[in-house]
Amino acid sequence: MVNSITVEMNGVGTVLFERSKRARRVIISIKPFKGVRVAVPYRVSFNKAEEFAHSKIDWTKRQLEKMKQYEREFNFTSGVNNNIDKTQAKSMLTGRLKYLMGKHGYTYNRVFIRNQRTRWGSCSHKNNISLNMKLVLLPEELMDYVILHELVHTHRKDHSKAFWAEMDKLVGDGKKISSRLRKYGIGLY
Repeated sequence: MVNSITVEMNGVGTVLFERSKRARRVIISIKPFKGVRVAVPYRVSFNKAEEFAHSKIDWTKRQLEKMKQYEREFNFTSGVNNNIDKTQAKSMLTGRLKYLMGKHGYTYNRVFIRNQRTRWGSCSHKNNISLNMKLVLLPEELMDYVILHELVHTHRKDHSKAFWAEMDKLVGDGKKISSRLRKYGIGLY
């Protein structure tokens, strides 16, 4: 079975259609410097996924324009990442994690500081927290938001209403802060 194909779409360019075990429906995503990807569940044919993508071409073009603008405005050069002292970043981030954990009564298993390309942080099912060393480049409020987001995941493994209610108790309007964080996401690539 073929797991991926690429298709040229007018006004969009090359689109990657890729099988996904996690996708429950056809999902179009646009990532900086990566372009357009369509996640295709195994029960859906590539032809059906392509039909869906064509039906969303206007939306895709608008999102691509926004992404190009983000790429122009927030393009971190590779030199920025080279200027981060990993030892210093690890010390700063683990210190902040321990402080926020104690202040809010959370616990975690282990912490990892990595130079990641696609995530600010994550929390495993074993409550291991992984933080991106590039967090040190963010304003402190956004750095704390990411750390608290992962700490909340030690209690709630999804992004349910209960998760966001817990986040809102800690940071105010969690979704609003999350949208502010997105503009910095371009720096991960």
